[in-house]
Amino acid sequence: MRLDESSTLRTHRYADRFSVVRVETTGTLLEPVRKSSSVPAVLVSVFMQPVATRGYRLWVDGATVPTGPIPAFRANVIDLATEPATWGAAGIDYVHFHVRYDAIDETAAELGYERVGGVRPVVAKDDIVLAQIAKNVLPFLGRASEADALALDRLELILGAHLVQRYGATKQRRTASSGGLANWQRQRATELLRANLDGQLRLADLARACGLSVSHFARAFKASFGVPCHRWLTEHRIQRAQEILAVKDTPLADVADQCGFSDQAAFTRTFHRVVGLTPGRWRREHSK
Repeated sequence: MRLDESSTLRTHRYADRFSVVRVETTGTLLEPVRKSSSVPAVLVSVFMQPVATRGYRLWVDGATVPTGPIPAFRANVIDLATEPATWGAAGIDYVHFHVRYDAIDETAAELGYERVGGVRPVVAKDDIVLAQIAKNVLPFLGRASEADALALDRLELILGAHLVQRYGATKQRRTASSGGLANWQRQRATELLRANLDGQLRLADLARACGLSVSHFARAFKASFGVPCHRWLTEHRIQRAQEILAVKDTPLADVADQCGFSDQAAFTRTFHRVVGLTPGRWRREHSK
């Protein structure tokens, strides 16, 4: 999302879902933008570029929050119930994560913590975990076709766990469970994943089928298979693609569609990242 002096956006209300968006100002805003959420949630903002003192203003609960110069990769963590508002000159570049308290509380319970009553607000905080998460997601922002639902669900749990442990107003009462899935749960989960290669299956659907909470399922799945759900799904998409490429002269666009990719470009990028070769080159080297 790019904003400048011609932008008419004055308020933004987040929907009841996890979201990640990059916001850049290419010109000086005429008015602040006030943010809120339709559900209890936290806004995590990571600055991707340094910000001068006069280039950024922040209000929380209607009061001005002094910031000073902000180095790159510093983070804000603010409860959206306070309806924070921001103004920026040209050059602001940050990534916003909308994290729901439902996900935070579920993660807290799985980790053995009490319910989170709120988060400790911070501004321009040096947080290497949040900085690294923002750096990792940046290449995928704007590529909606590659941001599958399972990966977003997993990311919300990771952020939720970090918020609980570093900023949550709560105490740990027990250690987190570390066991894997039962055999029938492993079978049911993989059946569902193979039947939904398009990646639009949610962690909540898989967890419900296995009789577990979302955070418990995610941890148990990784304990059982060694990788998170979205990575397991990606690997099996690529395996299926290799099976097709090795025996058929199917157009790459059709292979992409059969293996759950939204388009050929997304398929080619993912195949190359996983295998190290483009699909076309791999087929020439392995076709029967």
